[in-house]
Amino acid sequence: MNETGAIPVSAGLCSECRHARAVETRRGSRFVLCELSRTDPRFPRYPALPVLRCAGFEARGREPAPDPSRGA
Repeated sequence: MNETGAIPVSAGLCSECRHARAVETRRGSRFVLCELSRTDPRFPRYPALPVLRCAGFEARGREPAPDPSRGA
């Protein structure tokens, strides 16, 4: 699979999420890959679209939220 660039708005929250990446198969099928799925089993690798709610959503271009488990 290859990276394809922009994620269409029709993907819902994924189109603006820093954890989402568009991938394309050799046959031309396009999917949205959730990078959070690599470390957290709550998130599917290829979520059903459109995603309307997601606990892991973080807008692109913003700093990630601090991890409360690491202390201040």
